[in-house]
Amino acid sequence: MSIFNGAAVAIVTPFNADGSVNYEKLDNLIEYQIKNSTDAIVICGTTGEASTLSHEEHLDVVRHCIKTVNKRVPVIAGTGSNSTETAIYLSQEAEKAGADAVLLVTPYYNKATQGGLYVHFKDTADAINVPCILYNVPSRTGCNILPETAVKLAKDVKNIVAIKEASGNISQIAKLAHLGAGVIDIYSGNDDQIVPIMSLGGIGVISVLSNVAPQQTHDICQACFDGDFKKAAQMQLDALPLIDSLFSEVNPIPVKKALNLMGFEAGPLRKPLTEMEEAHAKILEENMKAYGIY
Repeated sequence: MSIFNGAAVAIVTPFNADGSVNYEKLDNLIEYQIKNSTDAIVICGTTGEASTLSHEEHLDVVRHCIKTVNKRVPVIAGTGSNSTETAIYLSQEAEKAGADAVLLVTPYYNKATQGGLYVHFKDTADAINVPCILYNVPSRTGCNILPETAVKLAKDVKNIVAIKEASGNISQIAKLAHLGAGVIDIYSGNDDQIVPIMSLGGIGVISVLSNVAPQQTHDICQACFDGDFKKAAQMQLDALPLIDSLFSEVNPIPVKKALNLMGFEAGPLRKPLTEMEEAHAKILEENMKAYGIY
C-alpha cells in the first residue's frame, strides 16, 4: 500500500524575526494545506531548511507537525543525513514521534558509491519499521541513485517502498519505472515534471509549488489519476511560469517570499540563505498574480 497518492507539500519552516521556529505560523500553514486538499505533509525536508536546524529543533518541529496534523493526512519526516549514524538517529526519533514515513536524502558532500548508497539506506531502513522514501536530488548532493540501486534496495529491504525523483533525467526515471514496476513507488521531486513522471507510472509529487497552490497541485495529480492527461498537461503548463519563479533562486528562498506576499508570515531565512533579489521577486509577484494566488 502506498504512503500517499497525489500531492504532498514539502512544507517550509516559518521563523520568527530572531530566527527561532514560529510554531503558530507553522500551524497556520498546516491548516491551510489540509483545507486545500494536500494529500500528505513532508516536514523538515530541503524546503523546510532542515540543514540549518539543530537536531533538537529538527525533532521538535517533526513532533509538533505530527501533533497538529493528528492523523488527518500522512506526515513524512525528512530524516536523511550524509552520516548514516545521524540518519538512523533522526529516523528512529521520528518513528517514536508517530511519523507515517521518513524521507531519506542521498548522502551529500561525501558522495558515496552505489555500494555505499546501498549500505547507507539499508542500514537506516533496517533500524526502523516505518516506510522509507529515498530522495534522489543529485543537483544538491552530487550523488545519483541509479535505477538498479533503487530497485535492489526496494526488493531487499521491506520498508523501502518509494523514491522521490528529482534528478530531472526523464530517461533515467523511465528506466526506473521499467525496472521497478510493482516494486517501488515513484514520486516526482520536480514541480515542472509532475505530468511526465505520472505518465510513466508515478503516483504523485512531493511539491514546493503546493506551499502556495495546494489545491491546484492536487488537481494536476487527480487529472492524471482520472486518465485525463491532456487536461493535466495543460494545468502543468499553466503553472510553469510560477514554478520557474519559485526556482529562480535556490529553494526555499522564492517560496518563502511568496508565502510572505500571501500574508502567511513565514518569516526570514536562515543563513547562508538570504532574501530574494528584488528583480526576481518582482517577476515572482507578477507570476503569482497571473496564476491567481496573489
